[in-house]
Amino acid sequence: MPGTVDTLKKVLNHEADVLRAAADRLQQDQADKLCQLFQHLMDKGGSLVFSGVGKSGIVATKLASTFSSLGLPSFFLHPIEALHGDLGRLSKNDVLVLLSKSGATEELMKMIPYVPVGSEFRVGLLGNANSKIGEQCSLVLDCSVDREACINNQAPTTSSTLAMAMGDAMAVLFEEFVGLSKEGFAANHPGGLLGKSLRLKVSDLMWKIDDCPILSEGETLKTVILEMTNKPVGGCAICNNNNQLLGILVEGDIRRTFTKANQGLETKVEDIMNKTPITVGPDDLAYDALILMEKRDKPVHLLPVVENGIFKGFLRLHDLLKEGFSIQS
Repeated sequence: MPGTVDTLKKVLNHEADVLRAAADRLQQDQADKLCQLFQHLMDKGGSLVFSGVGKSGIVATKLASTFSSLGLPSFFLHPIEALHGDLGRLSKNDVLVLLSKSGATEELMKMIPYVPVGSEFRVGLLGNANSKIGEQCSLVLDCSVDREACINNQAPTTSSTLAMAMGDAMAVLFEEFVGLSKEGFAANHPGGLLGKSLRLKVSDLMWKIDDCPILSEGETLKTVILEMTNKPVGGCAICNNNNQLLGILVEGDIRRTFTKANQGLETKVEDIMNKTPITVGPDDLAYDALILMEKRDKPVHLLPVVENGIFKGFLRLHDLLKEGFSIQS
């Protein structure tokens, strides 16, 4: 039986309508209460704990992960495991978020009497706000749906989408409440591109001075080639006795030298070096260095790293790209 795009559109439109209806039901006092709970967690050092069963449990796990990534300690608590020892993970300083479509999930109802979290610190993401679980919470966010997108109105589809979106809305409210910056977000994502772009410095990726070819004025192109062969970074720094950078030579400079008359292996480095190279500092962000290298009429592949005029090493475009950086990121 061939499928139809109308089915796909119907599901998406239905779920979009449900999300809009839920947004219309939200009130300012609910946002204020959530912010009070966030402040409580920050003051007491508590965790935001999510609990649910089945698809609600999967959504709860995702939401706990989201809040953790935003810097608020959070974890998923399975209600059955809670009754077999995991209640020890909860403290009176925590906030407990209960997810249930029916508002009467048996496993949650069995757990609630034993949790050390008082009702004033419980939040319900419930498909039935006027339910037994709702009575045990100081704040209920209405996650009711008229029907599931499932053709038999059985499989959690629209309801799980709404619960997920409501939790995401809570997370964004938390971001706004604490004024979370990109740098703050990156602190919990050091392995991602955003984390790298906001945390990794030039000094983390550059070739240190001991690994770089360094010569002084008066040396010849022949010596440059030998040094760059022994230390294949892609360039050579020309420095004085105090390691102050006077200029650099890159592979392109060598090729261009051989195209000119009266220049060759005995040409002095000061006659062909770039005396005003673009430089970066060791404490500059690596991502800023990438922009400096690529967003030019003629992109450069190697930058000397200089601090107070002293040569510290080279940064290569190749190493930035290898690390996963890109202008698009």
